[in-house]
Amino acid sequence: MDKAAMSVRIRLSIMMFLQYMMFAVWWVPLAAYLKNLEVSATYQAWILSVMPLGCLLAPVFCMVADRHFASQKVLTVLNFGCALLFFLGARQTNPATMFVILLLAMLCYMPTWSLTNAIAMANAPSDKFPQIRVFGSIGWVASAVFSLIAATSLFGGKALDGTAIPLYCGAGTALLAGLVNLTLPNTPPPAKGKEASIVDALGLRALTLLKDINFALFITISLLVMIPFTLYFSLGSQFFESQGFKQVTATMNLGQLVEIFLMLLVPLALSRFGVKWTMVAGLVALAIRYFALWVGVAAEQTFLYYIAILVHGAIFGFFFVGGQVYVDKKAPPEIRAQAQGLIVLICFGVGMLIGTFVNVRLIERYTADGVCNWNPVFMIIAVASAIMLVALCVFFRDDVRQTAETESTEKEPQA
Repeated sequence: MDKAAMSVRIRLSIMMFLQYMMFAVWWVPLAAYLKNLEVSATYQAWILSVMPLGCLLAPVFCMVADRHFASQKVLTVLNFGCALLFFLGARQTNPATMFVILLLAMLCYMPTWSLTNAIAMANAPSDKFPQIRVFGSIGWVASAVFSLIAATSLFGGKALDGTAIPLYCGAGTALLAGLVNLTLPNTPPPAKGKEASIVDALGLRALTLLKDINFALFITISLLVMIPFTLYFSLGSQFFESQGFKQVTATMNLGQLVEIFLMLLVPLALSRFGVKWTMVAGLVALAIRYFALWVGVAAEQTFLYYIAILVHGAIFGFFFVGGQVYVDKKAPPEIRAQAQGLIVLICFGVGMLIGTFVNVRLIERYTADGVCNWNPVFMIIAVASAIMLVALCVFFRDDVRQTAETESTEKEPQA
């Protein structure tokens, strides 16, 4: 590899690193911060919904950007916008104002996931993309390392979680990311001059796939899985802080650390066991998480909490990545990209939005005098996870593998 190509790879990797670090550093401890501010359950649900709300509109912003502006310039502007809005959000204690500011921040942030992927794939060989994207996961883990170092070196051992400091850290990281983006290679709009369609941007043409009962079942299960998934992803910090954990961000990010290595097993699982059983493995990990938390609370066994954390990579890698592979194989080539957009919209848009409100209300239902009884919360979510696991095992068919095997048989020479 020549020096110019290596230089581009390095800048793209730094871009990914900062893009995911700026989000993880404040999102992971957000629920604990809102709890300390004594925000009502209603406002807590709305504030924790800013990510899925931003996800719902992100494809529209990306569609406009793809047709009118260079991607690296759009990314730079959005990162500077995030820096300002994170800073303003950190200075708010009024929940209504905080919701508006953080919603605007997520409208700036969520399109960057697509933009960074597009920039990386436009300026590096496609087979090198995983090596660049993995720096996003490393950046997520680095947010935990940063919180530990900052707490020790800058704040005299005081934990950052449960305070506004992570939002300030997000603002600083976003500012640095914006400056780094100024050095990225030019990536002109790939669809300049083409007709813009919100229907295409939201992947709504892919809804025709729902005529297939098996695909409709997959979409339904994926939507419902986001309810238990969101309890940990968005509200986990509230639980761990209530259990006396001092470094919540660092503790929860152990799951992302394991994820980096488990991702390497996903291709092997897909080729050996197929899409169905790869996704089943993900839901087994999801059920293990909530049974571990349920038993851990009931028996006061803290070590079980770490099991719940460490299986995060298996849940994300095997179920969600396995699901993306299923969509890719199931969709016709002409709507394959839209189908991927649809599953992201269903899971991290609609599903996470529903999951946030359901889980906040569930926690409120079992909270008295400001203290939550987590035992019934985890029991309900554990049982729900087990039901989804059984539904996937019993009703879902790996029809893409069956199709591939049939085609392979038909191509074999007849005796």
